[in-house]
Amino acid sequence: MKKVALITGASSGIGKETALELIKDGFHVYGAARRVEKMEELSKQGIQILPLDVTDEESMTRCVKTILEKEGQIDILINNAGYGSYGAIEDVPICEARHQLDVNLFGLARMTQLVLPPMRAHHYGKIVNISSMAGKIHTPYGAWYHATKFAVEGFSDCLRMEVAPFGIDVILIEPGGIKTDWGLIAAENLKKTSTHGAYADSATRVAGQMTKLYSGDKLTSPSIIAQTIREAVNAGKPRTRYAVGYMAKPSIFLRRILSDRCFDKIIRKIQKM
Repeated sequence: MKKVALITGASSGIGKETALELIKDGFHVYGAARRVEKMEELSKQGIQILPLDVTDEESMTRCVKTILEKEGQIDILINNAGYGSYGAIEDVPICEARHQLDVNLFGLARMTQLVLPPMRAHHYGKIVNISSMAGKIHTPYGAWYHATKFAVEGFSDCLRMEVAPFGIDVILIEPGGIKTDWGLIAAENLKKTSTHGAYADSATRVAGQMTKLYSGDKLTSPSIIAQTIREAVNAGKPRTRYAVGYMAKPSIFLRRILSDRCFDKIIRKIQKM
């Protein structure tokens, strides 16, 4: 019997590539996102498309209910929906900070709550949470994004222990720099938020570095992350964490072995602050 997989944020990037990987591997895949019109290509490949806003309770409940009514189960949940909004802490409106937490953390948590009862009933499930190397390291102007990913790390560790007796695995994916529009959007948000006040010089420089990096060819293709997710969901005993992509492993390693101030100094030097 085919395993049923639900992927949030499936309209682009890692979510889209993961949907294409899993459909090739024989999964019955549901791709969900706000921008349904951007998922036509997935539909042509046999992927079931659903609208989903992870900040809206009715939307999340309806998405999961639709799948359960058709399939009777959800075996794999890939919590991929998320975004990065950069800016100096002093400048970012709290309403924007709350929205980033709603999308990156509370949406992930609510989707998890909704799929756990059917997973427990079948004594099987894999919950894949897309974190980031940003959940292990810190950089200036990304405080709220880092906060969400640090929270996803802690949330996932606690969840893993709670659901293990029910045959459910919790897997963290910690991508490094990925060739998507994520960095360009974050850079534009940084420019809009913090390039006109006390942090203008530094924020302008960092935004320029981000734009250059995400416009270049150094970053990892999202298909590589998708292949890692495919490996994880197919594993009989998956690892708890997969750090993959540009600078993910070295960055996490350096943060582990260096003192706070030493790591701060390196990051500030890299960003010419």
